[in-house]
Amino acid sequence: MNSVKEELAPHVQDINRALGNKVSEQEIERELSSYLNVYRVSLDTAKRSIVKKHGGNPATLAMGVSKTLRELMPGEQSVNLLARIVSVNEKDVTVEGGSKRILYGILGDPTTTIPFTAWEPLSVPLAKGDVVRVQNAYTKEYRGQVQVNFGSRTAVAKEAPTALPEYKPGVGQPYVGKPTPVRVVDLREGGSNVAVTARILSVERREVEVDGAPKAVFSGVLADETGKTQFSAWKDFTLEADEVLRIEGAYVKSWRGIPQISFDERATITRLKPDLLPSSERLNVSPRMWIEDLADRGGAADVTVRGILIDLREGSGLVYRCPECRRVLRKGACQLHGEVKGEPDLRVKAVLDDGSGALTAVFDRELTEALLDKTLDICIASAKEAMSTEIVRDELADLLVAQPIEARGNVTSDDYGLMMIVETAKLLKVDVQAEAREMLEGLEGSA
Repeated sequence: MNSVKEELAPHVQDINRALGNKVSEQEIERELSSYLNVYRVSLDTAKRSIVKKHGGNPATLAMGVSKTLRELMPGEQSVNLLARIVSVNEKDVTVEGGSKRILYGILGDPTTTIPFTAWEPLSVPLAKGDVVRVQNAYTKEYRGQVQVNFGSRTAVAKEAPTALPEYKPGVGQPYVGKPTPVRVVDLREGGSNVAVTARILSVERREVEVDGAPKAVFSGVLADETGKTQFSAWKDFTLEADEVLRIEGAYVKSWRGIPQISFDERATITRLKPDLLPSSERLNVSPRMWIEDLADRGGAADVTVRGILIDLREGSGLVYRCPECRRVLRKGACQLHGEVKGEPDLRVKAVLDDGSGALTAVFDRELTEALLDKTLDICIASAKEAMSTEIVRDELADLLVAQPIEARGNVTSDDYGLMMIVETAKLLKVDVQAEAREMLEGLEGSA
């Protein structure tokens, strides 16, 4: 036990430094142990989750932890890897009006293979078969798959070819030990060998490209009494909507911070009696959640939050988007495509606070038009007449700031905090703060 404590001590201190010594090492040690032993997540995921939970920036962690390629999620920063170059190629791309030569290819380790792109010149040449140690890479999602990117901060060094076994495609290694029972609301990014009992709400077959070859994946939504989550089955288990399953030997990945469950040939599927869980209609609802709990979980699919809109962020109101990538233009220019003729759009980026925490709520054009009771064309005409787009933002601020609201949608998470892509919203005529106090008192009374 002491040896485990000694192994974790440097990481506890690293978390403490990242949080500015605001949390005791005893509490950090307890939380780290819980993430590792109860939620079964990787050390890197545990460290980043704890720092985010206490309001810190995971990018300030000093000790990088090497991850397997299979553990990677989209949106990770400062990723450290030991991998083999399965393939590597060069190509010229156009960036900000100029030409640039980049490298792209496939990385492999004993767990899987994954695409990579090197956007900056590397200090060492790369060739097929090289084993490399990569520090400070980052990940993104491209065409539904995680991709590793080497940027200006990334360091790549060659290792001995024997430092890493070659990746051999085929059946994954079976998990060792009994799976850990987990409710949907308790799913955490990086968890492995978990067991979930849930009802399939929807399922569809689609084809994705894996290692250059088409592969069928069966994806959809499943739920238990605690919530809903998306799933991906990498083997045809003949899943059907509305059936109740016990899934053992699954693992948890995340999409933009939202935990999702995946399972493959290592999993065992047991069909259970249909009445073991509530009906699909009763499970297919949007549970109300506290922002504090969403921050601890790392996001969630289809949840409802009630709170006060306390501020509008920059970029709210009438905006212009790049016709190529849909990014919002700044001073008439796109971050990727330079000066372009922007396409008008309406949106709201507001800070929503429910007393336990805050998130950024993003409303699309349709919702923004409904809130304003004005069309995009009318807003464009108003802005031209006033010779400023700020008139639309000011009108939204007068309408929304300090208003109680109920918002429903997916909540994603990154190093900048929580963001809800709002699907539906309504202004409330209730005292949200008083309601929050009543809910808290009710919870305390039932404890």
